[in-house]
Amino acid sequence: MSITIISVGKLKEKYLKMGIEEYAKRLSGYTKIDLIEVPDEKAPEQLSEAEMEIVKKKEGERILAKITPDHYVIALAINGKMRSSEDLSKDIENLMTYGHSKIAFVIGGSLGLHDDVLNRADDKLSFGKMTLPHQLMKLVLVEQIYRSFRIMKGEPYHK
Repeated sequence: MSITIISVGKLKEKYLKMGIEEYAKRLSGYTKIDLIEVPDEKAPEQLSEAEMEIVKKKEGERILAKITPDHYVIALAINGKMRSSEDLSKDIENLMTYGHSKIAFVIGGSLGLHDDVLNRADDKLSFGKMTLPHQLMKLVLVEQIYRSFRIMKGEPYHK
């Protein structure tokens, strides 16, 4: 079993890096985890719809270049399916049981994910209707994956 998290942009904030590294270290006892950052597209603050589409397309191409045909892809999307921690754990366990040994979670940049990436996704996961910074989302995601494995193994984890 291996899990890959592909995210747009380089993580700069030390406190987020430390949190992600801590959960990645904890996860290493359960599964192989690979954290991949693809460069974000430099763009001014104010963009037209067409310019936003170009930015998302370029970032999407970088994401798709990191996904292999045997990846089961779960895109983080605000309009994806919301799950409890227990449901996410069960979903990951079912994927492992039924032959999906490589799972890739994808986190878009500040503008979200391009349709090409969403169309490649096998599943879409939402953490709610609130907009969160994509860097913070990476920390939340890796913590939830760790929690999923704890739940799967029947190990204690605070609720």
